Amino acid sequence: IEMESNYKRTIFSWSMYDFANQPFTTLIITFIYSTYFVKAIAPDEIIGTVLWSRGITITAIVVALISPLMGAIADQGGYRKLFLIFWTWVCIIGSFFSFYALPGEITKALFWVVLANIGFEMGGVFCNAYLPHIAPKEKIGRISGYGWSFGYVGGLVALVIVMLLFVNAETPAFGFSAENGENIRATNLLVAIWFAIFSIPTFLWVKDKPISQRVSLSLIRSSYGQIKNTFREIRKYKQTSRFLIARILYNDGLITIFSFGGIYAAGTFGFTFDEIMIFGIVLNVTAGLGAFMFGFLDDKIGGKNTVQLSNLGLIIACLLAVFTTSKTVFWIAGILIGICSGPNQASSRSLMSRFTPKDKQNEFFGFFAFSGKATAFVGPMMLGILT
Repeated sequence: IEMESNYKRTIFSWSMYDFANQPFTTLIITFIYSTYFVKAIAPDEIIGTVLWSRGITITAIVVALISPLMGAIADQGGYRKLFLIFWTWVCIIGSFFSFYALPGEITKALFWVVLANIGFEMGGVFCNAYLPHIAPKEKIGRISGYGWSFGYVGGLVALVIVMLLFVNAETPAFGFSAENGENIRATNLLVAIWFAIFSIPTFLWVKDKPISQRVSLSLIRSSYGQIKNTFREIRKYKQTSRFLIARILYNDGLITIFSFGGIYAAGTFGFTFDEIMIFGIVLNVTAGLGAFMFGFLDDKIGGKNTVQLSNLGLIIACLLAVFTTSKTVFWIAGILIGICSGPNQASSRSLMSRFTPKDKQNEFFGFFAFSGKATAFVGPMMLGILT
């Protein structure tokens, strides 16, 4: 009974990390701050979109470069929990200080958002690496799905709070004013506080092995050697490398949708701020439901089939969004993107967990992050150029 309750507490505490960090993506990257940046901080929406795409590009390059090495160091020295806490706080601090960037202060806004985004992505590497460690093989799909659906609930609740207290309030809460978009920028403070509070269960109750060796040049060297070995032995991990190459392609599309969904709705379909918020709420509800329901399907039909099913849905949704001039059809496309994006991410994570060798979990999830970011700047950069 005690083991059962410990197992449940571990799964719940691990899922809480997704609940804690999702408002960062929902509020800052996809819906509120990105739209505010292009409309108010940048001189105009076209320049704003280009600059925002450069910020996302920088994040992608940095994460691609450092995630495999940090993953290998975590494996060799037992630093997974420490790195998870460190990068979480990088995201919290970046989110907090991005509040202080006023209209016109482009460099300041982008510096803090990029720093926070790097912290967010790197935190995800070490959180994801726990999945094969805590989930039994036959339940990996649904447990990954629990995490993602928890995440979308977190994003949704935070979005509703922000709408009621700051964005749509006659007089914004806690003495914030509507001057210089202070009520919109206050969103970033809420994200920082939210992440700081709700990540605590993960830090306390998801157990890890103790730190086995101090960070030193020799540890970094041997970790670097471990990565080189993995690359040398990649033939052994044929399915893993095929999957990671495939993920490089389909994840680029997803990152571009997330980075520019709100901006596209505002620029192309003339969505007002309120409509973007409702759009965000609908997307979070559908993505959460999709991740939860498809998690069970994942355990039945396998991760690969679930990912392919969601990719097909995303292709259809994007084609609809591009070729329509009707707001209604755009809404349908958005709902389809929501339903498919949750399972796409949750099943990618569960599939990776099934491929990961026990002694290289952090390193392999470093490569997973690398595959998610290696060319992730291409989509946003192309969109920036085309815009």
